Amino acid sequence: MTTAHFSLHPLPPPRVILKAPLPAHNSTNGARRRIINPPCMVCSNGGQSQSQSQSQSQSQSPDDYHATLKALNSKGRTPRKSLGQDPHMAAIVSERFASSDRLKVLKEDFVKCHIRSHMMSFLGSIKSLNHSKSRYAKVVSNIPFNISTDVVKLLLPMGDIFSEVVLLLQEETAVRLVESSLRTSEYRPINIFVNFYSDPEYKLKVPRTYFFPQPNVDAAVVTFKLKQAAEYPQVSSIKSFFSMVNSAFNGKRKMLRRSLQHICTSLEIEQALGRFGLPATSRPEELTLDDFVKLHNLIAKE
Repeated sequence: MTTAHFSLHPLPPPRVILKAPLPAHNSTNGARRRIINPPCMVCSNGGQSQSQSQSQSQSQSPDDYHATLKALNSKGRTPRKSLGQDPHMAAIVSERFASSDRLKVLKEDFVKCHIRSHMMSFLGSIKSLNHSKSRYAKVVSNIPFNISTDVVKLLLPMGDIFSEVVLLLQEETAVRLVESSLRTSEYRPINIFVNFYSDPEYKLKVPRTYFFPQPNVDAAVVTFKLKQAAEYPQVSSIKSFFSMVNSAFNGKRKMLRRSLQHICTSLEIEQALGRFGLPATSRPEELTLDDFVKLHNLIAKE
């Protein structure tokens, strides 16, 4: 199950809104839910055989249902929104917490649903109950690796709602997002995007042996401290800024004076680069976020 938990700082709980059916559930602790093509689930098998891992997982490790139950029953926790597309999981969690006012379950596609609308409604429901200025939510999610970039692009510009995003990503993706260096093939527009909207940090590696079924790749936990709008680099237009960045990287090995000719003349680009100490032959992989900001503000024509 792909689950994103949006947790808030301690507040009086709002009214719960349940959107899933409520069938009977008689799960016992440690039981796995019946699913087709089960997703990777984190477990600690210490490199043991699969049969040993399954046996210990069933006897010692809680499933998603009981992990959710434990989290919601922990002290000091506050309203949570759990989002996923597993109807069985949505049903049993909704049923178990039908009398709780600390959880809202949405059975929707993470990428396609209107997260901002849901969260604004959710935050609005507790506004009258809390006078603190600290009302930002956090995202903690284990997402399918194939939608990592989509999720990052969706969540990072929402610093007005979320203070932090914690994601479990494929390790290769995690390293590329956080640690890609200038003048390397891994340096891409997404690196500019991530650093524009957040302060990312690689936290820890999660070996593939910790998953069942075991994937062919390792994973890693990455945190993104989201910036507020006032903290964004100062550009005249965010839309035109990223349009320029994407155009620059479309011809990654091309010099900027050629790839950005649709914005202004080659001479103007060369002069702009020279004003902040870069050679006229500069290529996109050689510019930092700050360099791109300076270049945009010099050549962009609104």
